[in-house]
Amino acid sequence: MIGAKLAVRWLIRAVAVLLLLMAGGTFIPRPLLVAAEVSSAAAPSKRILLLSGPIHTDIAIPLDDRLRASFLFLEDAGIPVSDPAAQWLVFGWGGRSFYLETPTWADLKPMPVFRALTIDNSVMHVDVAGGISETHPAVKVLDVDGERFEKLLGFINDSFIRENGVVVSVGDRGYGDYDRFFEARGYFNALFGCNTWTAAALRTGGLRTGFWNPLPQTLVLSLSLYN
Repeated sequence: MIGAKLAVRWLIRAVAVLLLLMAGGTFIPRPLLVAAEVSSAAAPSKRILLLSGPIHTDIAIPLDDRLRASFLFLEDAGIPVSDPAAQWLVFGWGGRSFYLETPTWADLKPMPVFRALTIDNSVMHVDVAGGISETHPAVKVLDVDGERFEKLLGFINDSFIRENGVVVSVGDRGYGDYDRFFEARGYFNALFGCNTWTAAALRTGGLRTGFWNPLPQTLVLSLSLYN
């Protein structure tokens, strides 16, 4: 009985510490201070979208002729980047096991959860989308300075693993006909996972986030506070 009570106390303390860290991670901005920047008139701002689910976030990039050409290498993997109906290119980073084996909550299995809570290899998920309602509650519109937008694209590009200069697809794995998974750089853990990758990408684009955002809800809140 004493052992059970002690375990409960430690569990309560652990949860309290985690909640405190998440609060600090949300309300302490990153970067803490922002130097004034002069925007280039030749590089107008770009509108991107943050797409949020219960536990995951994606970044949607608007497709134009230049971006279609830049990401044409994805066509070979089955992603119709050049299709005129494709208006957005959607990127997400996550744990290999959980991402590949859990397309819906009904597919949840113990091993992907275990790997997500410990450490796992990572993959990039890429999809295309037509029109996306910018007023949907799961969509947040963000403006990125044109020069910073190029750095954001560079961050996304650098997240792919390449062999001989070619991105490495995970077979023909995807959730549908027009999305695919690719081998990615870095290791995944639930505390430093998909949403912290998204936050890092957005910071590269000149946006401020919370210091640590493991959940979509805290990332969206911090973006609203500091941008």
